[in-house]
Amino acid sequence: MNIGILRAFWLPHARASLRMQPGWRYKEPMSRDFHLHRVPVDVLDYEIAQEQASALGRMGRALETALAKLREFDAAHPRPDALASTQQVRRTLVAEAGQALWMFVVQREACGLRDSRTIMREYQVPGEVQLCMGAVVATPTRTAT
Repeated sequence: MNIGILRAFWLPHARASLRMQPGWRYKEPMSRDFHLHRVPVDVLDYEIAQEQASALGRMGRALETALAKLREFDAAHPRPDALASTQQVRRTLVAEAGQALWMFVVQREACGLRDSRTIMREYQVPGEVQLCMGAVVATPTRTAT
């Protein structure tokens, strides 16, 4: 047997077998057509993945909307001649964008996507929105005395 043929055929296959193989559950693409031979856990995994992807999309669209509102406001109202009422509206828009960013980052982390630097770069998130990202502190309400 020619060693060149052996190297050409056997070595690529041997290297491929040393790589990690996907788990047994993910060898076949999942579809909406669930038959009785499917394990109930697979059905549940599929529905959870669908809901995670759907929630991630909703959070991403909410962030895009909040950032677009902030950019439109900034384009319409230059900062040097901003009135107090205008500044308050802008602070509210920044807080809303910060909340949307927080929700999106948390959802991404729930999906296993830990690096948020790509979000900041791709969505062009302003630094002040990044700074106000996080849990919102509830404002105290007045109680009747």
